[in-house]
Amino acid sequence: MRFSWALWLVALLILTTSAARAADKRSTTSLDAGWRFQRGEVPGAAAPATDHSDWAQVTLPHSFNGADGDDGGGYYRGPGWYRRVLDLAAVPEGRRLWLQFDGAALATDLWVNGRHVGRHEGGHAAFRFDVTGVLRPGRNLIAVRSDNSRLPHVAPLGGDFTVFGGLYRHVWLVEVPELHVDLADHGGPGVSVRTLSLGDAAATVGVTVRVRNDGDRARRVPVGAAVLEAGGAAVAASSRTVRIPPGATVPVTLDLRISRPRRWNGRADPYLYTIAARVAGADEVRVPLGLRSTAFDPERGFLLNGRPYPLRGVNLFHPGRPGRGLAVTDAEIVDDIATMEEMGATALRFVHFQHPPAAYEEADRRGLIVWTEIGLNGIVDPGEPFLDNVTTQLRELIRQTRNHPSIALWGLGNEVYATTPEVTRILRAVQAVARAEDASRPTVYAHCCQADDDDKARISDVAAFNRYFGWYPGQAGDIGSWADGYRAANPERPFLVGEYGAGGSIRHQQLPPPAENRPESGWHPEQAQTAYHVANWRQLAARRYLGGSFIWVAFDLASDGRGEGDRPGINDKGLVTYDRAIRKDAYHWYRANWSAAPMVHLTDRRLDRRAEAATDLRAFTNAATAMLKVNGRSVGTVAVEDHIARWPGVALAMGANTIEVEAGGVRDRMTIIRISPSKAGASTVPSVVPARPNPPGDKPPGQ
Repeated sequence: MRFSWALWLVALLILTTSAARAADKRSTTSLDAGWRFQRGEVPGAAAPATDHSDWAQVTLPHSFNGADGDDGGGYYRGPGWYRRVLDLAAVPEGRRLWLQFDGAALATDLWVNGRHVGRHEGGHAAFRFDVTGVLRPGRNLIAVRSDNSRLPHVAPLGGDFTVFGGLYRHVWLVEVPELHVDLADHGGPGVSVRTLSLGDAAATVGVTVRVRNDGDRARRVPVGAAVLEAGGAAVAASSRTVRIPPGATVPVTLDLRISRPRRWNGRADPYLYTIAARVAGADEVRVPLGLRSTAFDPERGFLLNGRPYPLRGVNLFHPGRPGRGLAVTDAEIVDDIATMEEMGATALRFVHFQHPPAAYEEADRRGLIVWTEIGLNGIVDPGEPFLDNVTTQLRELIRQTRNHPSIALWGLGNEVYATTPEVTRILRAVQAVARAEDASRPTVYAHCCQADDDDKARISDVAAFNRYFGWYPGQAGDIGSWADGYRAANPERPFLVGEYGAGGSIRHQQLPPPAENRPESGWHPEQAQTAYHVANWRQLAARRYLGGSFIWVAFDLASDGRGEGDRPGINDKGLVTYDRAIRKDAYHWYRANWSAAPMVHLTDRRLDRRAEAATDLRAFTNAATAMLKVNGRSVGTVAVEDHIARWPGVALAMGANTIEVEAGGVRDRMTIIRISPSKAGASTVPSVVPARPNPPGDKPPGQ
């Protein structure tokens, strides 16, 4: 790519930092290590003189509900205190210091050296406190009170999930010069990017840099931006000199033209540029740029770069782990998204609140479409403080994540129960905020449990419905006929299936599955979950007009108030277990349907003790034929019908039987133990296996 000399000089100005003094650069230091923690209210906890030597030693991320948030029977909701000593060798004159929290639930108060610095209300967005003049050279005492109590003006007020308290994301010390890219932009980077035009020959993007002058005199300074290709070379640049008054924040807008742009094209080619925005001689911030267009069409579904792009979606609850709750590593966040990508998903719904930065970054890199939302869930409070809180949460979400090309939808909320004028007023208010903050993306609201034409379901730009036909009582019919009916009544309105799913315990096995599901019971056989998803996906796949559909849910999750399935405190509708150890049969059903990579999976492997002399076997695969062997002898090759290979009435020998399948060049195997009917137990239900404390693994060779 060739540049004019003038453009080359602009790029050089933006990209070169060697001329700037080291003291003029932004620095970011992790403060995850070295914390002390005490759960409960602690008198004097903010005072520097308080002795915390007997407090627990913790490293962030950390949640104080790791032990009680997923075991049922209630969990602690209240304050927890964190303290840390921070030693600073020096604080150079003119430098600004900020503490950044990537997330803490739900209300956070900060003290530095005994002085109350500020409070943030909301558990899932990043936020910052200016600690300039409060932090000093030498020893500093940082005290943080994190409170996950239910506050009537802070969302979420409802929701079928555990609200984990604590500093469950990273904490940073950010140091910038007096003249810098703004850090007070609702936790955002201070740089926003808009695609103004996009064609094969050229694209134009608008970059707005919020420049802050914390000095005591006006400054004239060059402000620039460059577009960097994946290899780091500049392909477009622009700069202009602006005057920044003292104590002011000035937005500086620059337009950049990119010749022969490469589009961000979903999973096929998720190409990312980088925007490097610089206040010359002072500060630099980099944000992602993906050049793409998105739209929803009531006839063609979701369009990416003008072409239909089916949203094969999964609801991804905030990554969690047993014993730690939401306090997970960035690597675990990446692993969760990789697991869904391997299944063949093209879209993720980040529920039911803002997710950590690593999740959006990984979705960008992998080309996954994201629907992201705020915690306006279940219950609302009619007062103005609640409205202020949810609109603030939405502004935080948009300003912190709007540069991510993966995001296609701003979620206004989920399943608000009431149908009152106050609810409508609140949803209309958040809709207005979303449109004002970012009109380039449509909004969506996930509606449930009332009529399809309820006022709540008609406020967002795109409609979405959580429908559990065949699982929850009172939802008669099927998802396909319902979707056809909604389309007939609303031919001009694009819509999504926001949730559909069923419980499935790896400890509960039953063939054939029960004729009627009882979600409130203690019996959630895995086969019932599989049958549910086979039936529902067949109907959804046939309806190309749908904007997309999203399975509930990717992984089992902590829901401490639940008392169903094989254990309390867990929502077992996940395609993968809470500990991520076992991918259920339903996961492999979608993998057979969605993934292009050759795969085969023998189902019902956890029903590994059977009393029948002959049993039906099946496998999910994306191959055309599949061949089965039992104890090394061929049972036969069968044609695969709709991703299922079946072998009825396969004879089993007494004792252990090795079952092997080959399809499309890949193999899977499992073991079934045939037992005598007298050892099968007193149950009258055929092939029922009671719960066992340590179910077998699900990791055969090659799977």
